[in-house]
Amino acid sequence: MRRGVMEHMRRSVDTSAHVTSGIEVDMSRVVAIREQLKREWQSAHGVNPTYLAFIARATVETLQAWPWVNGEIRGEKIVTRQFVNLGIAVALEEGRGLIVPVIRNAQDLNLLGLARSIADLAERARTKKLLPDDVQGGTFTITNPGGFGTFHGTPIINQPQAGILGTYALVKRPWVVQDELGNDVIAIRPMMNLTLTYDHRLVDGAYAGGFLRDLRGKLESWDDAG
Repeated sequence: MRRGVMEHMRRSVDTSAHVTSGIEVDMSRVVAIREQLKREWQSAHGVNPTYLAFIARATVETLQAWPWVNGEIRGEKIVTRQFVNLGIAVALEEGRGLIVPVIRNAQDLNLLGLARSIADLAERARTKKLLPDDVQGGTFTITNPGGFGTFHGTPIINQPQAGILGTYALVKRPWVVQDELGNDVIAIRPMMNLTLTYDHRLVDGAYAGGFLRDLRGKLESWDDAG
């Protein structure tokens, strides 16, 4: 498996023009809604509403408006899609490798459905119960090194995709916000860095920036459990 990861990563770097852009996200709304859902979901569904599930849901919605991030260069053609087959990178124990199982048609799942799918794929990846079809056909990938406390990275694109989103540690930091009178004040906010590594042959910096801006907007204005 390690040899396969090495070959895939090297081939990706040789193929795509890798560029990484990052953005900071105030996760206050997500943190509050997650706290409301935790007890209900764990008792009723046996599922933990992770931050990754929220990000996955917002990402899938955002990709609909920025189709080249979910696209592919195929020969001399640009292929775009109306669906999102979302890859979730899973690190195996003791550095044995990295595997990317795929949630097919993720655009059809609500937040609970994505949380269930992520938990199921991660468990089957770590217990070696994935089927060949589970790791094929992805159109966009999310990797979550933030679970280990990292705050920034430059993930390598999972070929033949055009982009990969990195999610990083949630950290409370001082942040400038506006009070009820419109004045700037310093508040403590749960902040998360997100990075988008993209193939610059297909996605320009402005296009990537628009995707990240809209993704941040969805996360910072989250107002329901969907």
